[in-house]
Amino acid sequence: MGNPAVNLPLVRRLEAVSFRAWPASSVVYDGSWQIRLTGSHPSKRINCVVPLDPSDYANCALRLEKARKRFEDFGRPLIVRETTLMPPQLREHLIADGWSVFEQVDVMTADIANAELPETVAHIPSHDIGRFVEASLKISGEDTSLRSAIAEIVSSIKPTLGLFTKEEIEGEPQATVICVQDNDLAGILSLDVALNLRRQGTGTQILTSALRWARISGAKTAWLQVVSTNRPAIALYEKFGFSTAYTYRYWRKDAA
Repeated sequence: MGNPAVNLPLVRRLEAVSFRAWPASSVVYDGSWQIRLTGSHPSKRINCVVPLDPSDYANCALRLEKARKRFEDFGRPLIVRETTLMPPQLREHLIADGWSVFEQVDVMTADIANAELPETVAHIPSHDIGRFVEASLKISGEDTSLRSAIAEIVSSIKPTLGLFTKEEIEGEPQATVICVQDNDLAGILSLDVALNLRRQGTGTQILTSALRWARISGAKTAWLQVVSTNRPAIALYEKFGFSTAYTYRYWRKDAA
């Protein structure tokens, strides 16, 4: 993780915009460790400890135990999210204490100010959160009991928001994506394409619409996060000029 080629100011900036783009309901700090918790939704991004200073590793065993109790109060397992800002000494402690990595995520960026975007049918963003959440749940197959939790998260996003849905004439949703425009940065979140329409250009269409809208709104760079093993999604993003800026990993302490 400690790749010297990684641009640390860019990592700090992308971390900050990603926190605003997918906000946790409770955020507290222990030194420079951000403790993010959300009782209503299990998403790892909003239920994890994120160390943000490579030099802040004192008393890590005690601090992790304190965090574990806080996570327990929320009914959540303790997860640590390791970016290039996490102290190597903390990583060593996690390994020695029986923790292991269970997922790696690529944070990708693309220059959209000068990008040649594909010529596709444009989709206009909506501000109807309820309708967007219904479409997103239908396509993703996510638990419908999370409906109000997802609506609450989307409603609490502070930067300018575009909710994109591609539908058939009968109204059946085919694809959804969220675009969060934060000054000159545009975040692409929750891109989902109906199973029977994958690899048929539907993802290209909706992503093009989101990036066009972001560019018109003043964004120069787009960013997104994708699980490192999701090759089809990464292939789509690379087609738009996205490349990996850095990776992060989730750690948990495996049960004996």
